[in-house]
Amino acid sequence: MATAPFHVYDTTLRDGAQQEGMNLSVADKLAIAPLLDELGVGFIEGGWPGAIPKDTEFFRRAAKEIELRHAVLAAFGSTRKAGTRAWDDPQVRALLDSEAPVVTLVAKSDVRHVERALRTTPDEGIAMIRDTVEFLVGEGRRVVVDAEHFFDGYRYDAGYTRSAVVAAFEAGAEVVALCDTNGGMLPSWVGDVVTELRESLGMAHGRDALPGDPLLGMHAHNDSGCAIANTLAAVDAGCAHVQGTVNGYGERTGNVDLVAVVANLALKSGIRTLPGDGLAESTRIAHAVAEITNIAPHARQPYVGASAFAHKAGLHASAIKVDPDLYQHIDPTAVGNDMRMLVSDMAGRASIELKGRELGFDLAGQGELLTRVTTRVKDAEAQGYTFDAADASFELILREELTGDRPHYFRIESWRAIVETSGGRSGGTPNADRRDAEALAEATVKLHAGGERIVVTGEGNGPVNALDQALRHALTRVYPQIEKFDLVDFKVRILDAEHGTDATTRVLVETTDGQHTWSTVGVGPNIIEAAWEALIDAHVYGLVHAGVDPR
Repeated sequence: MATAPFHVYDTTLRDGAQQEGMNLSVADKLAIAPLLDELGVGFIEGGWPGAIPKDTEFFRRAAKEIELRHAVLAAFGSTRKAGTRAWDDPQVRALLDSEAPVVTLVAKSDVRHVERALRTTPDEGIAMIRDTVEFLVGEGRRVVVDAEHFFDGYRYDAGYTRSAVVAAFEAGAEVVALCDTNGGMLPSWVGDVVTELRESLGMAHGRDALPGDPLLGMHAHNDSGCAIANTLAAVDAGCAHVQGTVNGYGERTGNVDLVAVVANLALKSGIRTLPGDGLAESTRIAHAVAEITNIAPHARQPYVGASAFAHKAGLHASAIKVDPDLYQHIDPTAVGNDMRMLVSDMAGRASIELKGRELGFDLAGQGELLTRVTTRVKDAEAQGYTFDAADASFELILREELTGDRPHYFRIESWRAIVETSGGRSGGTPNADRRDAEALAEATVKLHAGGERIVVTGEGNGPVNALDQALRHALTRVYPQIEKFDLVDFKVRILDAEHGTDATTRVLVETTDGQHTWSTVGVGPNIIEAAWEALIDAHVYGLVHAGVDPR
């Protein structure tokens, strides 16, 4: 007999958008929604129409501009106000006007919130849930009820909280999502409460539910660091509907990371959560969503982070060379990620060999070469270099050891950079001591390329930017491919801070050609020299991978 499908409900566009520093436009939401659909979630909560104007606009445009293959849109809102009728409440009417097929109602299930926040009676709190659900179901909407503060409320007054859930189901809700709104629960607490509630209601375990049966769901926040574990505990106790956000976005410490939840359920528990190849695309989709939100992906994020399957220590590398599964809990390709070897002073010859293979070089059986590269890497890192985040610089070292030299695209004759202040931004008399004085940078680069001597001056908002502009303009005459190169990130670290302004500096530069991104490293007695070395490596690496021959 067929069982009810497991529900994956995404609330990135609504609950995730409450994260500090995140401000999604309507265009952003319209761009993210198809990615969530591609992932394969069953529900996409688009926002709160009627309460937030741009969410009203999102639903209006989404109906015309996006076509969803797997998901349905859900409009979020609250139950009717106390003392009114559901059909007269303008916020409830706005949920209907959104034309979303699913409506998710936030309902107070903690009697303390009913009495202190809503300032009404417990009986009226229950009536607000029942009346609103009945009205929306009568209007042809599927209804999900988010039982706000459920777990805290259950631990305080289980009788009232249970009554709120019963009222929602009796009125026609197909799901009641149990919310750990404050994010303070622990997995054992969640499991015990869900089991007790489900058994008291006479509900089947989620894995045994039949199509059309009402379902319990879980909505977890991460304030105790247990959102993923709490969600898995709820599913184990009988929930068959999980809510969360891509990349764990959300207010305070965030919502549960929905990708990590579905990956755990699918790969560890054998629960089918996403259709097709959605799980295998999860890394790409998580990063694409991060680009739209303009929040950098967390490298150590489970499953989809850049460091999720990155290995550094030599002992690990030796074992991975024999069998990668010895140090990986899953095959990274199952979530669209990949194993990476980090090259550092902890690396042995096995690490270098595996990293070379990752970069396309077969170093098997070349013991002398591996020893040279390993020694060179360890010596360099003793001086302050790091290659675990600078694959491009490491590859150039590897090419030098393989061929005896690196490609000579150009020869630097000299370079210089100067910074001066030219007056206040507010238009006052030039004065270097003024806080509003505008600093201007100018750099001159002299080099030889393509059989000619080239001298170029560049300007920028700082010396590194000016040097980058001058180098780029000088080389573009001979290598037009460099026009596509763009410096997209720049990180500085002081290595021996006790030396103050005389400290050694490390710079990491990230460059892109619009299709690929690479990172290079430089170390020097100051930021400018360190950055210059990283810039040189970035241009050489980019030209090598563009297939350009030296001229």
